[in-house]
Amino acid sequence: MFKILIINGPNINMLGKREKDIYGGHTLQEIQDSTKKVLSEYIDHLEIEWFQSNIEGEIINEIQKASSNNKLNGLVINPAAYTHTSVGIHDALKLMKVPVCEVHLSNTFQREDFRKERITSRSVNFALEGLGKNAYINGVLALWINREN
Repeated sequence: MFKILIINGPNINMLGKREKDIYGGHTLQEIQDSTKKVLSEYIDHLEIEWFQSNIEGEIINEIQKASSNNKLNGLVINPAAYTHTSVGIHDALKLMKVPVCEVHLSNTFQREDFRKERITSRSVNFALEGLGKNAYINGVLALWINREN
């Protein structure tokens, strides 16, 4: 079994309703369904658990809980706006004993200047961005391909 936790930060629950020109028109549920479908073609015995919160402390709690999960093979996180502000999430990610891939649907470097500072990215093994709804697929594949390194 290859078990992955995917954590999403603030406003990801509003995908499909907000800034479609930046994030696309797919809802989070549609992205989850598509991710599962596509990845099942590449990875046998894949289990994905999804978590989303608009609350920084809840995200930190979920990371801390994941850090002691011996059955977890990797973490994909889209900290969203907390990418640029959260030392707490950054510090929690350092607890992880499994590889972590940070993903972003948009290319943050093509956006507002304040988005160029990425605090959480300093605590992860991989970072992918600008892939839209496929960010999660590519994040899990990055963990899968590099699982033995």
